[in-house]
Amino acid sequence: MPVIKAFDLAFGRISAPDLDRMEAFLTDFGMIRAERTKRALYMRGSDAAHHIHVTETGEPRFIGVALAAGSFEDLEKLARLEGASKIEDIDEPGGGKRVRLCDPDGHRVEVVHGIETLEPIPVTRPAVNCGNDKTRRKGALFRVLRGPSQVKRFGHFVLMSRNFERVVAWYRETLGFLPSDEVYSGEKNHLVGSFNRLDRGGEFVDHHAFFCIRGEKEGLNHLSFEARDIDDIMIGHEHMAAKGYRHVWGIGRHLLGSQVFDYWADPWGRVFEHWADTDVLDASARPQLNEAGAALDGPWGEPIPASFMGHATP
Repeated sequence: MPVIKAFDLAFGRISAPDLDRMEAFLTDFGMIRAERTKRALYMRGSDAAHHIHVTETGEPRFIGVALAAGSFEDLEKLARLEGASKIEDIDEPGGGKRVRLCDPDGHRVEVVHGIETLEPIPVTRPAVNCGNDKTRRKGALFRVLRGPSQVKRFGHFVLMSRNFERVVAWYRETLGFLPSDEVYSGEKNHLVGSFNRLDRGGEFVDHHAFFCIRGEKEGLNHLSFEARDIDDIMIGHEHMAAKGYRHVWGIGRHLLGSQVFDYWADPWGRVFEHWADTDVLDASARPQLNEAGAALDGPWGEPIPASFMGHATP
C-alpha cells in the first residue's frame, strides 16, 4: 500500500529571472494572474484552483511540483517519513498547509491541503454538430473568437531520469500513482517510459498525471495544461505563433492517452503543453505494454522530434 493516494495535481513551480516576461508568456499561453508578490508570480486557469503555476524570482530552473492531499491526515502520514518536512503553514497566496518531500532525483514535491479556491471563470463554447446528432446548435452560428487558449487546469508533469526505476517506484509507493501504459525499447523488460495516473478508486481520472522517461539527463521535460477543447488549442497555436514564441511540437494527437497536443517553449526553454480530450480510467484498468516506436508517434500530426524525448530542464 502506498503512504497516501494523492487526490490531484496542484501546481508546478519554477524560477525565472524576469517575472514580467514570464507573466507575458503565461498570459499568452492562456493563464490568468491570481496574485503577484515581489518574489513570485501565481497564475490560475478557469477552474477553481487558486493557482496552477508558480514562478519564483531567480536563475531559470525547475523547482518541483505540488500535489493535493485528500485530507489533513494524509499530511500527517507524510510528515512521518524520513526526510520529510513537518506540516507547515504555506506562507504564500492561497494559504493552506503542506509537507515538503524530495523525490530520488532531488526535485521538490509539495503535498498541499486547504489552499483557498476561487470562483471558476465561465468559459462558453458552442455545441458541435457532428456524429449522429447534427442539430446540437440549432439556429446558432459557430463563432470562435481569436486570442489565447483558455487554460483550465494543471494536467500532468513529465520528468526525465537516469534513476528511472527508483523515481517511478517512489511516486507509486509514496503518492499512490497507478501505471496506465508502459513503454519499452528493444527487450520488453527494458522500460523507457511510464505513464501513471492518480488512484481515486472507482472515479475516472486522466490517463496520466505523471510520465517518466528514461534518459541521460535528469530534470523537467514539460508541464502540461488542459485547454477547453480542440478549437481552443488551434486558436492558441495561432496566438502563440503570432507572438513569436518558439514552437516545440504539434499540433497532433497522442496514441497513449489520446490527447490532442501542442507544445511551446517559454523564454528560458521550459516546455509547456496545451492538451484536450484525454482518455480517462478508473483504478481497475490494467497497464498496457507498448513498443516505443509505435507508441510515441500518434495517429495524425507531426512525428515526435528527436530533440523532444531528450529534453530535460534542470
